[in-house]
Amino acid sequence: MTERENASGGRTTPDLEPRRSRSRLHLACHIVAQCLFYALALYFFSHLSIYYFTGAGGATLLAVTLVPIAVAIAFANDLRHDDLYPLLGPLPATLIGIAYAAALIYAAHYLVTEFENIRIYRVGFWNDADKAAGAIVVALTLEYTRRRYLALALVILLLILYTAYGHLVPGMFQHPGMSWNRILTATSLEISTGVFERLPQLGLTLIGSFMLVLAVLRAFGCIDSILAGSSRLAARSPRLLPQAAVIGSFSVAAVSGSGAANAATTGSATIPVLIRAGFPRVKAAAIETASSLGGQLMPPLMGIAAFLMAEYLRVSYFDVVARGFAPAILYFLGVSVAVYLLAGRYMQRAVTPRREPIDYVDIINLSAYALAVIGLIWLMGVERRAAMSSAQLVFIALFSVLSALFLLRFLWALYHQSGPRLTPARLQEAGRPFVRLIETFTTNTAELTVLLATLGILTATFTITGVPTKVGILLMEMAGAHLALMVLVAFAFGYLVGMGLPVAPTYIIVAVVITPFMIRAGVDPWVAHFFAFLVAVFGELSPPTSVVAAVTSRIAEAPFVRTMISALGMCVPLLILMVGVYTRPALVVEPGWPQLPAFALLLVGTLGTILALQGRYAQGWLRDWGTRLALGLLSAVVVLHPDERLAWVVTAPVLAMVFWGLLRAHRALRARPLEAADSAPA
Repeated sequence: MTERENASGGRTTPDLEPRRSRSRLHLACHIVAQCLFYALALYFFSHLSIYYFTGAGGATLLAVTLVPIAVAIAFANDLRHDDLYPLLGPLPATLIGIAYAAALIYAAHYLVTEFENIRIYRVGFWNDADKAAGAIVVALTLEYTRRRYLALALVILLLILYTAYGHLVPGMFQHPGMSWNRILTATSLEISTGVFERLPQLGLTLIGSFMLVLAVLRAFGCIDSILAGSSRLAARSPRLLPQAAVIGSFSVAAVSGSGAANAATTGSATIPVLIRAGFPRVKAAAIETASSLGGQLMPPLMGIAAFLMAEYLRVSYFDVVARGFAPAILYFLGVSVAVYLLAGRYMQRAVTPRREPIDYVDIINLSAYALAVIGLIWLMGVERRAAMSSAQLVFIALFSVLSALFLLRFLWALYHQSGPRLTPARLQEAGRPFVRLIETFTTNTAELTVLLATLGILTATFTITGVPTKVGILLMEMAGAHLALMVLVAFAFGYLVGMGLPVAPTYIIVAVVITPFMIRAGVDPWVAHFFAFLVAVFGELSPPTSVVAAVTSRIAEAPFVRTMISALGMCVPLLILMVGVYTRPALVVEPGWPQLPAFALLLVGTLGTILALQGRYAQGWLRDWGTRLALGLLSAVVVLHPDERLAWVVTAPVLAMVFWGLLRAHRALRARPLEAADSAPA
């Protein structure tokens, strides 16, 4: 650092000019990044809004137009958060971000301008300009994936190399190999495969319309009001605190559809309060992990994989949702019972979250949330509207009501304000929810679209190399030995894939490679696809790469491995569901009343298994373990035995032992004196 003589002479002080120059440079780069992001976001939001109302051009042209823009938005969002090549410094990162955006905008413009020529007149004879535009989109999509989902990028890289050099692979997976020109066109210009295929189209259309509902709920504070409402439940009784954490997580999960995102949203509020109540850090993180995992199961927004399931089965999204309620409720009840048992063992202090009394804004927000869920179910289930139009109607209603009420509150506060009224701060406050709406919708939908475009590349390599057919031959041979062996192999395959990939890629790989041959072996399509869905959700929890446990353990400052193992014990309902869709297929084959017998059997088996693992039946370890072992074996009969008449007979002793165990836990919790504790921060 240089030094300069100060005004009094003699003594020297550090020269702050270089630091100030760096600060000004960083500020200028940040402003450029913000301008770039919001310019792209406004175009993306407005273009999709017009499409949702008019459907102009169709889904294919929409994907060709907006997939490159979505990739540019994803890079610009990282750039404005100083997360685009941070080691390079602000100026080089900004220049790279601008270059990426310019290249992608050019590619989008060229592909749209030449859309008909590329798709019809030059099919199979694309020129160099066509290939250059396609290569830009593919390369930058993979670059973003490398930075965000390294494991997925490595899988795709290996598949691309396998596609090019398949002649070097020995055995049944050998193939002649494809030219690099063929690989490029298959992943971009052929449009029916690659970055513009039906997966990113689905992300921009159907899933995007549901993202609008989630975005408006977040923008106007409905998600915050849900968390506030769950804390009011805890305020009614200190012993309800653990259940309030579960209910809050599941309520947010119903409109988030993401386990990791739900853990980050609710975990920051619930985990510190559970720790203050006496739960060990590992157990507090495990409770939130198990609760947040329901984000992938809870209708009406069950996660990306549920939308993909509807696409692969060629059914409406509500057909998936209608079948998804029973597994989600079973999972929720199982986790609630497990948390109740933990509360009887660990809860030591009475902690009440410190909140102001619930006000009319929270009541409006909670009502809007409830109406959104009810409205989606009514429109899709009763009126049998398409899922996309149902989501749009719910969004329009929510946006109209919530924005009108917000503006009325703002004008009322402005009218009663003393002094200058229309200050810049007040104007910024007035526009904040609307900016947040555009920002939330754009970032979530763009990142999802990029992920699905990446998965389009993955499925393209599968398609042109014939991998699913070859894996299917092996599975059919195993099915000839026994269907259970085929299911175990399918689970092992999904488990290995899920260790490194998010839920959506895991589901797609299992659905493409495994489920067609399970269906051919006689498995009902709903059973096969729900199994793939549950295996993919399990990938969020499966050791050693549980994404949800990584989030919650970081919040709780708990060991990651111990959190993950503890969460596995609480997520027994998910494991039982994976088995139960085969042993009790009525759970998912036909929605409504036909689900109830299978649901009842699996619920009894789930509760019995949880009590066997976590309950306490006697003081002496021998009697306690003997009772729990007997309960576990009887519960296994209820879940697994093919004769349902025997399973129904066994439910009687299982229910009696479950009731006994819950009664003991209730007495233990009531008898435990809770120490006084300070109120937890909001």
